[in-house]
Amino acid sequence: MSLASDRAFPRHSHDQYGIGLIAAGGQRSWSGIGQVDAVAGDIITVNPGEVHDGAPLRGTRRAWHMLYFDPVLVRQYIDGPDAPIEMARPALNDPLLLGLMRQLFHRLAAAPGNNLDLEERCCQLLGAAFSRHGSRRLDLTPCFPGNIARVRQRLDDAPQQAVTLGELADMAGLSRYQLLRSFSRALGITPHAYLLQRRVLMVRHLIASGHSLSHAALEAGFSDQSHMSRAFSRQFGLSPGRYRRALCPPEACNFLQDSADR
Repeated sequence: MSLASDRAFPRHSHDQYGIGLIAAGGQRSWSGIGQVDAVAGDIITVNPGEVHDGAPLRGTRRAWHMLYFDPVLVRQYIDGPDAPIEMARPALNDPLLLGLMRQLFHRLAAAPGNNLDLEERCCQLLGAAFSRHGSRRLDLTPCFPGNIARVRQRLDDAPQQAVTLGELADMAGLSRYQLLRSFSRALGITPHAYLLQRRVLMVRHLIASGHSLSHAALEAGFSDQSHMSRAFSRQFGLSPGRYRRALCPPEACNFLQDSADR
């Protein structure tokens, strides 16, 4: 994904590892280690489930490129399924990784069908990133109190299903206010904000699987397509229709496009 924007993104997380570079301008982000700044030429990273946000430095437009890798793929490439790993810092100044990222994005644009070459370059990038800046934990899942973990799991398992703060509080054995404080302290966002971002991730997967925008909105639990589109754009910086067109070859997109995408 490549974006240029002066938009500030709310706190959210991804299911994948993200490795990218700041191409122009600068960005300030909240992360698990606190606030960090990244400027043009810096590498930026995010681990699966790591809550973060992003705002332009000094309010100016910044541009960045990101690659997202499924955790299973990363483990196959790097160290096997029994050795979970994470990127230790969300912002890095590393000329080697910068060169590998630039080469990979150039190849993606110049020869997208050369799978062997792209796979080798992805492998080189992942190997260099995790060998130089990776750390190991027993589990990639953040350590939360048991009752908060149960609430989080409920939102992960069925984000499309409506739920009340009272129901979640009963699940955690807390008052509504205690749950709100404890959940926000543990994850950095409220239960509603977390539920919304899980629904947006569900929409992204449904769109990538070929579902229409209206069906994706309905399946993910949004009240209507416009509500889904606003939430999607706020989290990813582009509309659902634009995202779908970016995934499809032109002839497929012409077939799929309807008035709701315009």
